Amino acid sequence: MAVLNTFERIRALPFAYQTLLGLYLCERMLPNYELFHQVTGFGDPAPLRGALNALWDWSWQPSKVKVNLARWQEKVDEVTPSEHGHDLLGVYPAMDACTALSTLLQGLLDKEGSYLVDVAKVSQAGVAKFLELTEGADLTAAARQQLLRDHELTQYEIDVQQALVSYLETVAPTAVQPSQTMVQQMRAMVAEEGCSNIGVSLAD
Repeated sequence: MAVLNTFERIRALPFAYQTLLGLYLCERMLPNYELFHQVTGFGDPAPLRGALNALWDWSWQPSKVKVNLARWQEKVDEVTPSEHGHDLLGVYPAMDACTALSTLLQGLLDKEGSYLVDVAKVSQAGVAKFLELTEGADLTAAARQQLLRDHELTQYEIDVQQALVSYLETVAPTAVQPSQTMVQQMRAMVAEEGCSNIGVSLAD
C-alpha cells in the first residue's frame, strides 16, 4: 500500500480536525506578521489575533459560538501587506500569514476542506520562499533546489505538519467534535513549539 503524503493525509481528516490543523498552522505564522509590523509600522496584528481567538473558541462549540467569517476575512484582507511598496524581505512571510488565515476563513465559509489543505501548502511554500530569498539568493538553480530540500527549516516544517496530522488521526476517531480540552492542548502545543515556520520566536 502506498504511503500517503502529508497533504493527502490532511485531506482524509474529518473537516473539524482539518480546521484545527489549519488553525495551528496559522497561529504559528502570526509572529512573522507581528515582526513585520514592528519593523515597518504597517498594518495591525489585532485582526489576525482576533480572528484566531474567535476561531479557536468556535472550533469546539460551533453550535454555541457565532463567528462572522466573512467580516473577519475582510478585516484580515484590510491589513494584508503587498510586496509593492515594501522592499523588506519580511513582507513575504507577513503576506503568507494573512493569506493562510484568509484561506482558512474561506474554507470555513464554503465548508470546503481543500482550502484547509491549502493552508498547509501556504506554510510550506512560505518556508521555501524565505530560503530562496535569503540563503539561496546567490546559489545556482541546482544548489538552490538542494538547499530547499535539505534545509533544517524545510525538514522542520514537514516534521511539524506530519506530527500534527498523526496526532489528529489518533484523536479524530474518538470524537466527532473536538473538545475544549483538546483545543486548549493544541494552543499550548503552539506556545511550546516556540517559533514560527521560518524560525521567528513567538516571544519576539
